[in-house]
Amino acid sequence: MKKCSALVTKATAAVARLATVARATFEPGRGDGKQERRSMSKSLLASTAVIAAVIALVAGVARATPGSGTTPTVVARAAFADRVDLKLSVRDGHQGRDNIHVRNVADTVMQQIQFGPNAFSGWHSHPGPAIILIKSGKLTFYSEDDRECRGRTFSAGQAFIEAPGLVHYAQNPSPTEITEVGVVYLDVPDDLASPRIDELAPGNCPF
Repeated sequence: MKKCSALVTKATAAVARLATVARATFEPGRGDGKQERRSMSKSLLASTAVIAAVIALVAGVARATPGSGTTPTVVARAAFADRVDLKLSVRDGHQGRDNIHVRNVADTVMQQIQFGPNAFSGWHSHPGPAIILIKSGKLTFYSEDDRECRGRTFSAGQAFIEAPGLVHYAQNPSPTEITEVGVVYLDVPDDLASPRIDELAPGNCPF
């Protein structure tokens, strides 16, 4: 939600700037007519640019995809006492091999997440790799590189790894059962309060 709030703040500032430029553009001025027309032309161009920026920012805010029905709880957070370089190689049989190399890993965050019936996470990413363990129920995972939006469902007792920066979406496919998940987030910067980064929908799925 931090990214969404920042966009709203930017959009508000842009609207305020637009009002100022508009006043400068349309209020009558003094002096030479040609100079005034040139000034108005420049102001009009500036107004157009600001309007375009506001539209883009507001559209971005409107397309943000927050989750629903999830209850995340941070269990622990800590930094490694020694320097740790991490290398992972994942071959999932669906997207092929994914090699992950993280140097000097930052904070590690452990989190428990409960997905209510039909709950979903919304589109988001993480700054570093994440290890997801399904404690109970099922979880369907969609990602930006799944062009056909087929998703992959994991069941209780299974675990999988998310690559750093991968935009993805998780959903409890059951209309009646609760899904419980444990997650270990690696390489979370110490100045980042949450391991979650809200993202816009990548467009490969209808949600």
